[in-house]
Amino acid sequence: MSVVHDQHTETNPWEAQAARFELAAKKLNLDPGLWKILSQPAREITVHIPVQMDDGRIELFTGYRVQHSMARGPAKGGIRYAPEVNLDEVRALAAWMTWKCAVVDIPFGGAKGGIICDPKKMSRGELERMTRRFTAELIEVIGPEKDVPAPDVNTNEQTMAWMMDTYSMHMRQTVTAVVTGKPIEIGGSRGRREATGRGVMLVTLQAVKKLGRLPWDTRVVVQGFGNVGSYAALLLHEQGFKVIGIAEWNCGLHNPNGIDIKKLFEYKAATGGIQGFPGADAADQNELLVSECDVLVPAAMENQITTLNAAKIKAKIIVEGANGPTTAAADDILQEKGVFIIPDILANAGGVTTSYFEWVQDRQGYFWKEAHVNAELEHIMVDSFQAVMHYAEAHQVNNRIAAYMLAIDRVASTIRTRGIYA
Repeated sequence: MSVVHDQHTETNPWEAQAARFELAAKKLNLDPGLWKILSQPAREITVHIPVQMDDGRIELFTGYRVQHSMARGPAKGGIRYAPEVNLDEVRALAAWMTWKCAVVDIPFGGAKGGIICDPKKMSRGELERMTRRFTAELIEVIGPEKDVPAPDVNTNEQTMAWMMDTYSMHMRQTVTAVVTGKPIEIGGSRGRREATGRGVMLVTLQAVKKLGRLPWDTRVVVQGFGNVGSYAALLLHEQGFKVIGIAEWNCGLHNPNGIDIKKLFEYKAATGGIQGFPGADAADQNELLVSECDVLVPAAMENQITTLNAAKIKAKIIVEGANGPTTAAADDILQEKGVFIIPDILANAGGVTTSYFEWVQDRQGYFWKEAHVNAELEHIMVDSFQAVMHYAEAHQVNNRIAAYMLAIDRVASTIRTRGIYA
């Protein structure tokens, strides 16, 4: 099952995605024509966005939108603002979105977008002007029936509100369903903010149950205390798991008796970070990743578990809250160690699933209670976990390749049924 890796594959998310796709496609005996279609994005858009900065100068930002597949429905995927955004990263994330939507069986294809910028060095006004101009540049390719953006790294509900408003101004009518992850007062869904973390919690519960463990005897380390990591930690804590470590980009916390995540939420809200939290000892954020624990939740960025640290991982279960946190080369090492991995395209699919609920509610003009959103999410996440486990056992493959096989099978079946327009 191993694949030949080189340094480029190790660090390039598109190459890593392609390596997993190839393994799964071979296992499925995928038709060569479908292989060609699914191995490349359907459309890649690059735009250069002029923005007037607060000091009067004009800055030119580069933005991308990649639509990998729209066979099963409108493309769906987040938009990230970061200095390291590049086309290969966006391509990989778009493909992962295609597979993620197919794994949880919702009627979307995959897309992703990003702008090369450092939002920490930009004012609110500069971010708004950049977001609105980026939206205007994409006006022909996004829309409720075409491509539905959402928040991602360094974007949030406010970013989506600006996008929705800009799109609506161009359409001369309010179009709430053009983006998801919006504020509730303008068509957002209850439960959306916590949804990715809730999905992580739900599949973690399924994994410990499958492996014969109990939540209160299970020690968890979470990497990342942004939207995904913080809510995953909080919801796992509420389920009785002992969250003993939190790793952030600049610091870490450790308490072998468990960290009170509710108090950590309050502390972060008051101070803006987790550093100095009195309910835990300071710890090296990189050491926490390889520390003694039962469940590791990487919920930060790509390429966190690599050939440099995979052999040192002590967790029995890895639940990928982030997209692409484990490199393809590291997968082989973890498989040899017998680590039970819940791959990103299943583990963090709670976000896009609840985005789907938001899109449905916007189109209906009828909004659900939070309990209903959470119940529907649980139903889909548990069913999807069972479907991936079934594929893994039936085909004698690891969980990641099983998830890819399930997803590719569903997308390929749709393309076969629709046929090729010529």
